[in-house]
Amino acid sequence: MDVAYLSSSNGAWKNLCNIVDHSGIFDSETHQPYSRCMENTRVTLRKRITQFLDQHDVHTRIWLSGVAGVGKTSVAFTIAEEMKAAQRLVGTFFFSHKHSQRAAAIIPTIAYQLALAFPCVRDVIVKAIENDDSLLSPGKSHADQTRELVIKPLQTLQFRQKPCVIIIDALDECLPLEEAERLITLLTDALADPDLPVIHVIFTSRPKECIRTTMPSGVHEIILTTRDEDAIRDIRSFLRASLDKTRKIHAAVLSQSLPDPWPLEDEFETLAFKAGGLFIYAVMAINFISAAGHHPQERLDVLLCEKSTIGADIDQLYRQIIATSEDPLAHCRVLASIINLSKPLSLAALQDLFNADVQSLAATLKAFSPFILNDGVGNVEIHHSSLRDFMSDPLRSKQYHINVAHAHEHLACCCLDSFLRHSSDHYPYLAWDRHIFMAHPSSKLRNLLSLFADKTLRYWVQAARDGQFYVRSSALFEVTEACYTLVTALNIVCQETRTNYG
Repeated sequence: MDVAYLSSSNGAWKNLCNIVDHSGIFDSETHQPYSRCMENTRVTLRKRITQFLDQHDVHTRIWLSGVAGVGKTSVAFTIAEEMKAAQRLVGTFFFSHKHSQRAAAIIPTIAYQLALAFPCVRDVIVKAIENDDSLLSPGKSHADQTRELVIKPLQTLQFRQKPCVIIIDALDECLPLEEAERLITLLTDALADPDLPVIHVIFTSRPKECIRTTMPSGVHEIILTTRDEDAIRDIRSFLRASLDKTRKIHAAVLSQSLPDPWPLEDEFETLAFKAGGLFIYAVMAINFISAAGHHPQERLDVLLCEKSTIGADIDQLYRQIIATSEDPLAHCRVLASIINLSKPLSLAALQDLFNADVQSLAATLKAFSPFILNDGVGNVEIHHSSLRDFMSDPLRSKQYHINVAHAHEHLACCCLDSFLRHSSDHYPYLAWDRHIFMAHPSSKLRNLLSLFADKTLRYWVQAARDGQFYVRSSALFEVTEACYTLVTALNIVCQETRTNYG
């Protein structure tokens, strides 16, 4: 083979690999711990979906819809595992609030998976990239990318006997709704090409009307509800297994035995009723009951003490967990700040950013460990998007609601404080402007902005003049302009300061 071709081919493949968003691939390390269905659960639902996917004579579009927490992602993940094992999975893109995902990476990420799943199409993908230097650029038409990176390669599999599958999960979680609608239309139209092998597509999302109207005619909508009898039965199985595991671990770790059976039958029935058909309720409840350093029975008593007239009341559960912290409002302020970060941060980065509030951060992470993921190594993230919905709605979070503007005010102050401390952490440089523009103009923020303009910005300008500043001049100008726009808008800097920097 021509050495020059090999070099060019390797370069094109490397370019594709460099822009792949691994957080969109269902079984990448970024999704650990994996959200799969527990063994022998969702059997009827999975069988129904598989029957659609086994059709050889028609392109099937499936829309798995349901409220947050009913288990859509777990079902999608399990189906993806099965299709990958059967060598039928073209690719996936699993959206998640836990990752900074870009619409521009969706098609290249699917193309990358396609090339790995079916090596015979890799040359077609590589050739397309070689022929168009801009094919992988963020501004490239998604339709062009889909045609060159997905459709044409799939055409080489036209006579493949087994139908293939593409899975797009939680498409309404990160994308703006108009982007989600465009993605649905793009994939359903492009994959209807008669020269393609049979390609089935699964979408999952919440039951939003704008998505429903965008779905193609003939789509098979499977609605997951909290009243589904199979789901309720599966949640009961999950609770039984998890509580039994908690009992055994408690005995081994604390050398104290819980009664066997535990909990009492009426306690279990009450907890099961509260969970209803909402899987996220069951998961959060078990996380709370089994939290290290607490007695499981005492934690269970907390959840059972408040009566419920309806099942699957995740709002009540979140309020109960928050109420157990030593300072609920203070910890909710920290939680709201974590939720409103521009991107998830590691524990070390959070500690540096919060600085003066580091003790409150530690207390919050401990108190809210049932719904915050924090292993000390990866990013600190909320467990499920339903918590974000809960905290942002004052009718749901009630006395624990923190206004979004106040959360951004706290983050803006943290960013400015980081500048004044000359911290080397990069997050404030990436997100300070967004937080300031969305912040409540508190006196603390006004004072910090004044100090920033007088000290740090002055240093940046002088360093740039001396050739010591690494930021390009245009970026420095933008920073300066942004600062003065904010200063003027908030009326916080005296006329002398404005004159000095004008």
